[in-house]
Amino acid sequence: MNEVILECKNLGRIFKSGKLEVEVLKNVNLRLEKSQLLAIVGPSGSGKSTLMHLLGGLDTPSSGQINIAGHDILKMPESKLSGFRNKTIGFVYQFHHLLPEFAALENICMPLWIQGMEKAIAKKKAEDILDKIGLLSRKEHRPAELSGGERQRIAIARALVTEPEIILADEPTGNLDGKTADKVFDLILRLNQDIGTAMIVVTHDINLANRMDRVVEFKNKTLHAVNRRYE
Repeated sequence: MNEVILECKNLGRIFKSGKLEVEVLKNVNLRLEKSQLLAIVGPSGSGKSTLMHLLGGLDTPSSGQINIAGHDILKMPESKLSGFRNKTIGFVYQFHHLLPEFAALENICMPLWIQGMEKAIAKKKAEDILDKIGLLSRKEHRPAELSGGERQRIAIARALVTEPEIILADEPTGNLDGKTADKVFDLILRLNQDIGTAMIVVTHDINLANRMDRVVEFKNKTLHAVNRRYE
């Protein structure tokens, strides 16, 4: 059996507003092995993004456990959790969230600088990954000077530059046209093979989901394995 890099058990999330309670997640169980690619599918509003926020330590569940890379993240103080997130988890969203005033190279360097890495070393690592994604010639361009596909590739590079154990990607191709989305996902697959980072991808893209190692589907507030080609 391969090493389990992420596991959540009986995860639940209830949102409260006054006397009103809305249960979004109920008894969610999930295991992800090292280097594995997992797609999460399901209708809008089913709880996919809520789950990703919980797994990334950006929100706290109402019940259950989350273990990432051998650490119970629910028992970590926020001061320790923020550093753990920076080193262990990479995030990619539907919208790139690049800092507009910084060049592509600087955006990729940012998580390394936050870790305290020397600027010259961080720059070399950022240039290496820019070269891998075919955008080294665009390193001095700001986000506004890049195409949508280029911006998303920069966002993926920023998530991967710290060589995290896991990437959490919420609709990473949802804001792109079909041809550009295919190119971005080809990049994700190639970098997964090169770096060995595990990845959970929330997506509505059937073709993308079917290229992953596993697919799970949100139904009735929890996850169900898909043991066939997703349609």
